[in-house]
Amino acid sequence: MPTQLQQSILPEIIESMQTKRILLLEDDEDFRNIIKEFLESRFYDVVTVKNGVEGVREIMASDFEVILCDMMMPTLPGDMFYLAVERMRPHLCDRFIFMTGYKGDGKIGDFLKKINGTILTKPFLVDDLLEMIAFIQVRSDMKF
Repeated sequence: MPTQLQQSILPEIIESMQTKRILLLEDDEDFRNIIKEFLESRFYDVVTVKNGVEGVREIMASDFEVILCDMMMPTLPGDMFYLAVERMRPHLCDRFIFMTGYKGDGKIGDFLKKINGTILTKPFLVDDLLEMIAFIQVRSDMKF
């Protein structure tokens, strides 16, 4: 029979062990596959799409703890995808990590300042990616 302390801690332990879902929007197939395999090796459940239109379909179908979003994609780029999510599922907006190889792009910089976005500049270290994912998860868990 579990003690009262064990009963209060057990649900938290089980929740922390559950696989966290990540939506990865990336048009570069090789990069997308590398990131997916790496994150899955760290026990994340990763759903991948190659553009924002496919991302909108996934967002409408289910929830994600983290959204890794390339800024430059065909059909619907990262900023436009974010704005679509903001209208449809605003609770997901704090879960974005934007990725770009275009360091110093004024349009991207202005957008990220406007929304106070989190950015990873390509190429990045996988440790930096994991650290940002952890940051997003902690920030989301702190909001009630």
